[in-house]
Amino acid sequence: MDWFQKLILIFKDRQLRNKILFVLFIFAIFRLAANIPIPGIDLENLRRFFSQNQFFGLLNLFVGGALSKLSIVMLGLGPYITSIIIFQLLTMIFPQLERLYREEGEEGRRRFNQYARILTVPLATIQAYAMLTLFQRQGAIPSLTSTQLLTSVITITGGALFLMWLGELITEKGIGNGVSLLIFAGIIARTPTEIRQLALTYTPERLPSYIFFFAVALIIIAGVVLITEARRNIPISYAKRVRGHRMYGGVSTYLPMNINPAGVIPIIFALSLLLFPGMIASFFASGGNMALANFAQTITNFLQTPWIYGSLFFILVFLFTYFYTAVTFDPKSIAENLQKMGGFVPGIRPGKSTAEFLHKILYRVLFLGAIFLGTIAVMPSIVQGATGVTAFRFLIGGTALLIVVSVVLDTWRQLKAQMEMREYEKF
Repeated sequence: MDWFQKLILIFKDRQLRNKILFVLFIFAIFRLAANIPIPGIDLENLRRFFSQNQFFGLLNLFVGGALSKLSIVMLGLGPYITSIIIFQLLTMIFPQLERLYREEGEEGRRRFNQYARILTVPLATIQAYAMLTLFQRQGAIPSLTSTQLLTSVITITGGALFLMWLGELITEKGIGNGVSLLIFAGIIARTPTEIRQLALTYTPERLPSYIFFFAVALIIIAGVVLITEARRNIPISYAKRVRGHRMYGGVSTYLPMNINPAGVIPIIFALSLLLFPGMIASFFASGGNMALANFAQTITNFLQTPWIYGSLFFILVFLFTYFYTAVTFDPKSIAENLQKMGGFVPGIRPGKSTAEFLHKILYRVLFLGAIFLGTIAVMPSIVQGATGVTAFRFLIGGTALLIVVSVVLDTWRQLKAQMEMREYEKF
């Protein structure tokens, strides 16, 4: 098989082999740190809390179980990713940030990332303090003294910055995007636990459900790969220009437009918005005010109704797909850059007309991407309800599957590019 032969060639190449081994070494450090808990914590009590809380259970999935162990890297890369998203949203408000992010090249991106790293520190500190306070109020962890709380917050903040550094090391010295690969490692790290859970719950009567579950999982994964790779190619031509005795331009190429340009961000936004009211309601439900507790319990029960939860989730993912794409994809900027380079869409006037054309094509394509993301988001609940299989949730949809598929495809593309570059250098 072609991919198998390429895999063998990759491991025969000394530089690529060393890069892959370096990434695996960083993964080992990450998993070691994820299993170092903060002292004085009852882990069994924490596990019970996470099994009963959907929001924190999802966060725990992305850090490979580090949150349920209250480890030193319990926040994962969440603060760093949040910081980047905040700065991307701020580009809509501050023109200086937009120029830095879009127009000033590699140096501008480096400064933009530096600002994101600085913002990560206060975000990680606030998130660590908030989580520890919430866990104490919910009885998940014992009450901490001021000294213990301060020490724990500093340790957890340091763990978040340590993971950020590991991710950047992978990007610089390894292969692929370091942040994405660490999230991928956190998701995959739960596979042995999932296998164990599947083995413990197996009975001969459930075999048809298991077969149906894995058959549906294969179909969903194939669909995710198809949509992730799908693009709408817009033809671009470049005008011929004569300078001296040489002619430039006159070539044709394509502007690829992804069906799902927003990635997994809309699902994360929608999930956070949908689960946050339930988390707040659960907090007030355990309070002393009976009227407030009853109202909070009513809200919690309403949001936990499967059809209501699924419908709201689908609608929010659909809307956030359009919103986030509007933030990150600017047809006007693309049209201006094409015009500066002498490029144009055949049959469309350069400038404003090209921007309007790109905008129209984008939102037509995006409709399919938004429907796809919404379907993937609610698919785990549908398949689990039909089969009763609760293990390997990430195989049947949701954010985790999109991350796993995207990281695997992106890393494989980079490996192939490295191999092709080395083959070219031989000649």
